[in-house]
Amino acid sequence: MSVLDLFRLDGRVVIVTGASSGLGVAFAKAFAEAGADIALCARRSERLSDTAALVSAAGRRALPIQTDVTDPAACAALVDATVDQFGKVDVLINNAGVGTAVPATRETPDEFRRVVDVNLHGSYWMAQACGRVMKPGSSVINLASALAFTTAGLPQAAYASSKSAVIGLTRDLAQQWGSRKGIRVNALAPGFFKSEMTDEYEPGYLDAQMSRVVLGRTGEPAELAATAVWLASAAGGFVTGQTITVDGGLTIT
Repeated sequence: MSVLDLFRLDGRVVIVTGASSGLGVAFAKAFAEAGADIALCARRSERLSDTAALVSAAGRRALPIQTDVTDPAACAALVDATVDQFGKVDVLINNAGVGTAVPATRETPDEFRRVVDVNLHGSYWMAQACGRVMKPGSSVINLASALAFTTAGLPQAAYASSKSAVIGLTRDLAQQWGSRKGIRVNALAPGFFKSEMTDEYEPGYLDAQMSRVVLGRTGEPAELAATAVWLASAAGGFVTGQTITVDGGLTIT
């Protein structure tokens, strides 16, 4: 096997949450191009057909399923449907997430809980459901954030704390499932990538933040997706319990 073959995912089955837009679309496209079949999940089912078309264009099979990751029963149903359709689950990309920019003195309990419910609880319910059926050699990749390590000049207590918690979750699941199940669990901590979430920032905000980024630009979704392919593939086979920061140098300034 050549070194490039180590990055292939032929015959693998991947679940991507939050697959209706932004980084979720990039993950689905990249994993399909690497040879995997993809189960696509999001609350907005009407937009999953576009992502499914990208998977099909790469010559792979797509299974779009409307799912709310905050519902443990819905997560289990998604995994069951994936196994029924494709026979297994090899990789989970826990990408579904939300954020707010509400000052801490004004944020309501419901606003804070909603962010934690999607970002932390949703990641756990999906990992739990997949961990019950995954075989040795499988991989879970959680989406944390560079904001677990730094601030962004915005009031994001709920988002930052939920993403910090995802890193702790990643570490614990890697320890629990590594030797016992042979499942690797890692996290990605993206910096600034243009997405629906960043579209809600005030005009000029991202440009103003680029002075903090060593490479002086926002990331391309394909760059983050390629890192995920590495983590999920045999090329990343000796990596577990780690948080890989993909931020253009934001967290070293």
